[in-house]
Amino acid sequence: MLDIKIIRENPEKVNELLKRRNPNLSIDSVIEIDKERRQIQFQADELRQKRKTMSNQIGAMKKNGENTDSIQAEVKKLGDEVKELEEKQTELDNKQKELLLNIPNCPSEDVPTGEDDSHNPVIKTWGEPTKKDFELKPHWELATNLGLLDFERGVKLAHTRFTLYRGKGARLERAIINFFLDIHTQEHGYEEILPPVLVNSNAMTGTGQLPKFKEDMFKCVDEDLYLIPTAEVPVTNIYNGDVLSEDELPKYMTAYTPCFRREAGSAGKDTRGLIRQHQFNKVELVKLTTPETSVEEHEKLTRNAERVLELLGLPYRRVILCTGDLGFSARKCYDLEVWLPSYNNYKEISSCSNFGDFQARRANIKYRSKTTGKLEYVHTLNGSGLAVGRTWAAIVENFQTKDGHIIIPEVLRKYTGFDII
Repeated sequence: MLDIKIIRENPEKVNELLKRRNPNLSIDSVIEIDKERRQIQFQADELRQKRKTMSNQIGAMKKNGENTDSIQAEVKKLGDEVKELEEKQTELDNKQKELLLNIPNCPSEDVPTGEDDSHNPVIKTWGEPTKKDFELKPHWELATNLGLLDFERGVKLAHTRFTLYRGKGARLERAIINFFLDIHTQEHGYEEILPPVLVNSNAMTGTGQLPKFKEDMFKCVDEDLYLIPTAEVPVTNIYNGDVLSEDELPKYMTAYTPCFRREAGSAGKDTRGLIRQHQFNKVELVKLTTPETSVEEHEKLTRNAERVLELLGLPYRRVILCTGDLGFSARKCYDLEVWLPSYNNYKEISSCSNFGDFQARRANIKYRSKTTGKLEYVHTLNGSGLAVGRTWAAIVENFQTKDGHIIIPEVLRKYTGFDII
């Protein structure tokens, strides 16, 4: 959520940054409501002061034996007027908050301006796209031939965009998860978390999924519970409403969870294979930092995600998202894209975002500064470390052999117990 103080002090700058995202975005309605509610607050304060003065006058009059009926009636009238103004102010507060909850974060000044993902600059490439002297099969075809995936039974058990893993296919998925968690906890210093995969609306609102993206969520009927779209939601909200000491920061946390997304509006996109599923596994990286260190920690987090791709030997590139492709809560985001021969292109496998204090304001996560002793909002960051299903697909496609087998990357073999499928 944007800082109302910054909006008041520099509305032109906030509007200019938001319009880099979308020309139709504006905080003008927030400013109008804010002016009205502040004027009402001023009026209410004046009436309260007047009522206080008159109440004191009543006490003095009673001591002198004077009749106070008329002035008491006036005090009561003032009280009714104050109550009416307070109710109006509460109504405007709620309206302002609702507007702010639906306005995205301002992009960082160094985020390139653009309309969509075609305007995302490539800033780094690692490895070369896989080329073989035979025709590479897509992962859905090769995995079906080897009995690793069963798309038909996944649909039978649920519906489209659900997949059943079998045998060594399931073992490979589990191996990838364990490998990711070991690297991030043992080499990168993250605390492992195993959170609930059902969270309440307060948690969803804290990280920005609600209210704007409600249609993308799976909600439990008659319960204030949602299936998480990513472990970012429960892990970030561990500290919802808390005050941390500056010595506790930065906090590094990683979590494996299944993730659930309705993929509303994605009809016809990536309908084959594992790229766009309603249920998928992911290992998430989450950081809570001070404002002074968040830029540096964002770069480190992105490198942590890149590290596992490099250990697996998977070609990838890093792009910086332009303003038109930036996620709702992010102020800056790098996407890591892995090479997938079936697309003859790179596909996103991790988004590493710096949210500034945007999520912390929504979730009310603060720390006490050692320098000033004041309460400040933390900065939150997160990234996939990595999306497991997409990693699985990339391994199958990039390490397939001419005779239809799959070579397991060396770093995974102690987890799988086999080196070839």
